[in-house]
Amino acid sequence: MYSTARGDVWSFRSVSALLAYGVTTSLVACGAAAQDNARPLRPPEPCSASETLASTWTIQGFPKDLDTTGLQLCVNYTAEALANLKGGVRTGPIYEGKLEGIVHADLHTLVGWPGATIHANFLQIHGRGLSRYYLSNLLTVSGIEALPSTRLQEVWLEQEIGTWASIRIGQMAVDSEFLTSSYAGLFVNATFGWPAITAAALPSGGPAYPLSAPGARIKVKSPDTPLTLLLAVFNGDPAGPGDADPQRLNRRGTNFRLDDPPLYIGEAQYTYNSDNGARSLPGTLKVGTWYHTAQFNDLRFDAGGFPLADPESLGQPARHRGNQGVYGVLDQTLWRDRSGGSSGEYSGPEVGMFTRLSFSPADRSLINFYADAGLSFKGLVPTRKDDVFGIAFGYGSISSRARGFDRDTAFFSRAPTVIRDYEAVLEMTYQLQLANGWFLQPDFQYIFHPGGHVPDPKTNPVRALRDEAVAGIRMIATY
Repeated sequence: MYSTARGDVWSFRSVSALLAYGVTTSLVACGAAAQDNARPLRPPEPCSASETLASTWTIQGFPKDLDTTGLQLCVNYTAEALANLKGGVRTGPIYEGKLEGIVHADLHTLVGWPGATIHANFLQIHGRGLSRYYLSNLLTVSGIEALPSTRLQEVWLEQEIGTWASIRIGQMAVDSEFLTSSYAGLFVNATFGWPAITAAALPSGGPAYPLSAPGARIKVKSPDTPLTLLLAVFNGDPAGPGDADPQRLNRRGTNFRLDDPPLYIGEAQYTYNSDNGARSLPGTLKVGTWYHTAQFNDLRFDAGGFPLADPESLGQPARHRGNQGVYGVLDQTLWRDRSGGSSGEYSGPEVGMFTRLSFSPADRSLINFYADAGLSFKGLVPTRKDDVFGIAFGYGSISSRARGFDRDTAFFSRAPTVIRDYEAVLEMTYQLQLANGWFLQPDFQYIFHPGGHVPDPKTNPVRALRDEAVAGIRMIATY
């Protein structure tokens, strides 16, 4: 829990005003240095023609060649049929889908503005989430699960500064650039994208899918080393105060809040052995930290230092200024077949791994330690060189203060209760590429201690929710 009380904490509006002044000054000083043919920091093209269904099948009247003018249009559809086979609140199947429209404009090609890019994407989310209605767990089983809505996700302007830096300003999602892993992107469970520790710690889950918030980001790449630095500031609550679900408070993604205490996040990325001629296998190491400036509630004690579970408690949690986290990410290629290439190039099978660690304070964070790791095997079947098999494990430890609150509740109530400890997930998945831009992905997940080991509302005397087994299939199509 947190508060938007200002005190001496700067609002996002005041921070962004200072940052905007610095951005404007930098653009005036460095804009002329932007080069036409050297753009190493430009983000990956959102819908490359060679990687979409448009390269295989043509829809009459669909504009395939807009990218030659600097404008790209792309449509992605992700559909899932998932079922809870055992445990949880109840068993049964669901269907959910996410339709995404992307507009990406290279302003240099389009209107002659060197180094500038505009990006926007819109979501139409439908269906019924399995975690919300069937599982009551923390590590949400699907990265597309959200309340049905049609919403704006991101809209931002990015300006390159020479070949060494770029600045991005607009409505942004922090999980598009920070705390990411290239190998973890294969998996269906949401925690392998935006980890459950940050989703639980930040107001409204942070500016991450399906929400976003106004912000500014600067990226700096060292010209002499494979080191990249990212620093960003966001409005700290994408939904705003209220007791309703954050996705209902910001139903269309257009709240554009500016007055909440800000969220700062910074990350250093080091990529090694990335050249084609490198003898050793490539990898990327990332370390980062975030800090949110709002007031957060203590999870066990009241303002007088007494247990909140005590019937004589003041009922007002102790307050802590700010919340923070530190994290590390490692992506490492373990093996790849170079037999089909030369000069270090490779083709065919590849094995990669990822691991991430994150820590937050135990007195104000529901999850204070998080870890995940996984392996992916590309081309495991010789005749299916583009298919990928993956196995991953994620673990979130319930903080000692939250566990202490459960023990206090049992003591003062003189009634048996369940003590929360952790939630974990094991996922196995296989992604089949049917055509360029078209994938089918059978998936299986086993959730240990759903909700961190919370009571099952159907049991008396109280027992914990039973472990859950989830199976289903995801379909992804991009045009």
